[in-house]
Amino acid sequence: MKTTVDIPENELRDAMRFTRAKTKREAIVSAIADFNRRRRMAELAKHAGTCEELITAEELQIQRRKR
Repeated sequence: MKTTVDIPENELRDAMRFTRAKTKREAIVSAIADFNRRRRMAELAKHAGTCEELITAEELQIQRRKR
């Protein structure tokens, strides 16, 4: 999607440096993808340990040893 956005030059420069992007578009797309990934992970982390039907890491190790 095309859009016009006024991005501070120093922020865009940093984004290009941190993402090692060669173009402004690449830096912006990378930054948005990273932001979305972090938000999805944060949402998943909220549910950590809330499902009682899953086996523990120790139980999984015991099952693997039995094979």
